[in-house]
Amino acid sequence: MEDIAALFHGFSVALTPFNLLLMFIGVSLGVIIGVLPGLGGANGIAILLPLTFSMPPTSAIIMLSCIYWGALFGGAITSILFNIPGEPWSVATTFDGYPMAQQGRAGEALTAAFTSSFVGAFVAVVMITFLAPLVARFALQFGPPEFFAVYFLTFCSFIGMGKEPPFKIMAAMMLGFALAAVGIDTVTGQLRLIFGWHELMRGFDFLIAVIGLFGIGEILLSMEEGLSFQGRSARIDPKIVIQTWKKLPHYWATMARSCLIGCWMGITPGGATPASFMSYGVAKRVSKDGHKFGTGLIEGVIAPETAAHAAGTSALLPMLSLGIPGSPTAAVLLGGLLIWGLQPGPLLFVEQKDFVWGLIASMYLGNIAGLVIVLTCVPLFAAILRVPFSIIAPVIVVICAIGAYTVHNAMLDIWFMMLFGVAGYVFKKLSYPLAPLVLALVLGDRAEDSFRQSMLISQGDVRVFFSNFLVGGIMTLALVLLLWPLVSRLRASMRKGGPAAAT
Repeated sequence: MEDIAALFHGFSVALTPFNLLLMFIGVSLGVIIGVLPGLGGANGIAILLPLTFSMPPTSAIIMLSCIYWGALFGGAITSILFNIPGEPWSVATTFDGYPMAQQGRAGEALTAAFTSSFVGAFVAVVMITFLAPLVARFALQFGPPEFFAVYFLTFCSFIGMGKEPPFKIMAAMMLGFALAAVGIDTVTGQLRLIFGWHELMRGFDFLIAVIGLFGIGEILLSMEEGLSFQGRSARIDPKIVIQTWKKLPHYWATMARSCLIGCWMGITPGGATPASFMSYGVAKRVSKDGHKFGTGLIEGVIAPETAAHAAGTSALLPMLSLGIPGSPTAAVLLGGLLIWGLQPGPLLFVEQKDFVWGLIASMYLGNIAGLVIVLTCVPLFAAILRVPFSIIAPVIVVICAIGAYTVHNAMLDIWFMMLFGVAGYVFKKLSYPLAPLVLALVLGDRAEDSFRQSMLISQGDVRVFFSNFLVGGIMTLALVLLLWPLVSRLRASMRKGGPAAAT
């Protein structure tokens, strides 16, 4: 009851005219970001984060989170109308969404996508409402060893559950740790890794790195591919919306299953993209019409969209309650909280109740605002793709440069942004993941501080990480995930060797 009362107080914080205006602006900007291939939620939030520096933290995070909801909705528009995934997690939506558009059922496909997205996000927000305070209260018992164990578990989860080769994930993560170590040592106060260049005393700013890696890197890649947009126009008639809504209850089992998959993949560092593919594959396997998937089935749109939104939203739970981001976008939001002087984690629920519950209330309201906006403005957002990419790309680069400059009002930051942009382009060309690099850049300092504090407490005895059931259990799980790719490879080689040995 205490949490419900706090949630109602959060609604009173979020329902101010200024915050409501920011919600609609954020959702609209987010849909535009989701529609434009090569941007995405993390990129858009990173680029627009400097615009919020003059706002109160609660208003700023409401706007940024609504940009995220809008981007989640917007990716489906290009997937269905143009067969161009606006977001990585929208790839699975193209399998049945685009065939539906080709059959003249674009309105039905879009309505199903938006509605199932709303359902997935709503279920995830309800879970955050009731679980986040419990996790935060439990985490209040944590000391430095427990916090390091949680950080270590997060890093190992990316290695054990990532779809990229473990070596590439570890290489990206190690680069992130190295970048996080540049500047002033937070424990001893000494300078390190600046090589006589005093401009690096403040280290590599997280925001500049993210703008370069995501924004500039994606633009360079898109310029090389020479994107040209062509597709079908669409509008959503109220009759189509009502007819589609009447069909959706028949697929309640698919939605429920997709919500579970999405929430699980969001809380663990799986992410929205694996969740959408996994949900689509499970739906295809379970459905009696599984052989028709890929030909324009509405169920093939519902499954990935529900899971993607559930995963994208539930990734905010570990970010708020533990200070551990569950996705690249959550990592960018975490960086924003640190810039505003807020410390994500269990104490946030004690020291900043207005902020936390205002944010959770805005998740409900932003999700509703997103559904209304996308259902009414699809033709307008789809028309953005008629603008030549040769015009859109320079505009995005200029916005990125302005955002990087406003962080410290330094021209050097723009050069750093371009350097990170080239690095992001190279990473993508070589199929190295950016998410582990961003995660290590955000959490590297905090993990190092927790580790060194633990060593000071135990006088250098690493057994402190197995000193009780809680920290020992977390570390054991982390080590299992770290070694899981090796175990999987050994099992696969034994299966291949078995029949050969028998013959």
